[in-house]
Amino acid sequence: MDTGTLIEVGRGAIALTITLAFPVLLAAMAVGILMGIVQAVTQIQEQTLAFAPKALVVMLVLCLLLPWMLGTLVEFVQEIILSIPDSILTNM
Repeated sequence: MDTGTLIEVGRGAIALTITLAFPVLLAAMAVGILMGIVQAVTQIQEQTLAFAPKALVVMLVLCLLLPWMLGTLVEFVQEIILSIPDSILTNM
């Protein structure tokens, strides 16, 4: 396996990580901003008030998107595994 192939696989892995993490992080950020606004308006500065809704939303988003996330991850790993014989043959 040459350096170019390794770099390509690494870029794909990083892109996949960003793609899979983005919806969860976006949901957590949106709820965090919303809860921050609510806390600023009501002047309630309780830490658990901001944490609990974020945790619930992250769990909900993960439950909803888990089939898509697993399918995408399995497809990426299958592509890597199927490319192993080609990389072995090109190095011989």
